[in-house]
Amino acid sequence: MVIEYIIIVIYSISLLLIFMYALAQLNLLFNYLKARKKEDSSEKFDFSNSKEIPFITIQLPVYNELYVMDRLLKNIAKIEYPREKLEIQVLDDSTDESVEITAKLIKEIQAQGLDIQHIKRTNRQGFKAGALKEGLKIAKGEFIAIFDADFLPQPDWLYQTVPYFKDPKIGVVQTRWGHINRNYSTLTKIQAFALDAHFTLEQVGRNSQGHFINFNGTAGVWRKECIYDAGNWQGDTLTEDLDLSYRAQLKNWKFKYLENVVTPAELPVVISAARSQQFRWNKGGAENFQKMMKRVIKSKNVSFKTKIHSLLHLLNSSMFTCIFLVAVLSVPMLYIKNEYEHLKVYFYVMSFFVISSLIFFVCYWFMFKAIYGGGFVKFIKYIGSFFTFFSVAMGFSLHNTIAVLEGHLGKKSEFIRTPKFNIGGIKGEWKSNKYISKKPSFHVILEGLLAIYFVFGMYSAFVVGNQGGDFGLFPFHFMLFIGFSYVFFKSIFSKA
Repeated sequence: MVIEYIIIVIYSISLLLIFMYALAQLNLLFNYLKARKKEDSSEKFDFSNSKEIPFITIQLPVYNELYVMDRLLKNIAKIEYPREKLEIQVLDDSTDESVEITAKLIKEIQAQGLDIQHIKRTNRQGFKAGALKEGLKIAKGEFIAIFDADFLPQPDWLYQTVPYFKDPKIGVVQTRWGHINRNYSTLTKIQAFALDAHFTLEQVGRNSQGHFINFNGTAGVWRKECIYDAGNWQGDTLTEDLDLSYRAQLKNWKFKYLENVVTPAELPVVISAARSQQFRWNKGGAENFQKMMKRVIKSKNVSFKTKIHSLLHLLNSSMFTCIFLVAVLSVPMLYIKNEYEHLKVYFYVMSFFVISSLIFFVCYWFMFKAIYGGGFVKFIKYIGSFFTFFSVAMGFSLHNTIAVLEGHLGKKSEFIRTPKFNIGGIKGEWKSNKYISKKPSFHVILEGLLAIYFVFGMYSAFVVGNQGGDFGLFPFHFMLFIGFSYVFFKSIFSKA
């Protein structure tokens, strides 16, 4: 019975943590709905007065972006802003033939009268953070806009964002990500669903109440003074954006999130690319929890509620560990439930935690409705999207749990950038992309075994107990089977 009790304790704690996270999401939903009713009365620069137009530097950190450099630079060249107050830095750490292509494109744009510089380093020290820091040393701008290679800001993007820096306490203005290839595949739809939840409920829900948010690494603008005051870019975590965001807000800088300014970007279309991106984000989240936890708790300038939201925010990725534990232990729990009659009350109490899933279902519906509109047909579509997202997210739980554990344990790894594909709609070819990882990791084999394990979980529903089975966990195990099967088969067969 000792092993059974250990399983029960771990399972219960995991469910409780997921429930607490769900309550935090519910609180963010209330904040979000409240914020949507408010009119924005922020101070703004008056750009009809040329004296109020500040100098801007746009930084484009790139590394081996052969397929998107042309699209990126031609799009950036269309940015509308007084030429005498704009410079562009292409921070190029590339090591392949894209360097020559980039140099040629830059010369063409320079010929149009734009101040654009090709800045190269001889090493990748500090990875993206190192490149941004290097460019910052010589940046002429008072404000620094940053775009990754797969982002395509609208021409008036600076006019929509920079005016908010009229408030001298604003350190960052962040915009919402859009998705130019949202409908390319199931994989892109799932990623868009998850990102939309972050960029609506979470960013608005936190920002509107003065809680800490994160600069998302791209599609935002920093006040240069804020970067220096917070301690500059640091490359000791895989999510340098989250790290600098927290250091800045701990020094009382305010962040402004603009839900209605959408910056289109391309989603990874291959699962190996999505896996490497997920790994970096989740490991970086755990690294930042370890780095920032004590500073947040000890801060005298931060309210108790903001501290709670900050800790849960930093633990976002760690929820995958709880989900993975609940998933794996749910099969033995099915047997324990049907073997030990005296634990009946415990299982009645545990059934309460199904409310966590209902909370997520409700929260994400409001996100979906805000972006796609409401109504019965949309709701039916949403149900399909939600269960697809939930199943595949659980299928990633092993992969993301490994990332989270590495982050908490301090295991260092290289910053692996996400390959870009230059796919902007529902069509496009990617199989000749030379940056795609062609070798599935050992984790993929484990994911295949887990799919089989949850088939056993479904089978168990028919044979446990002596009253014709127990089907309470059957839908859960079915979703886990779908999720792990999807991740396994896509990882094995969707390679170049």
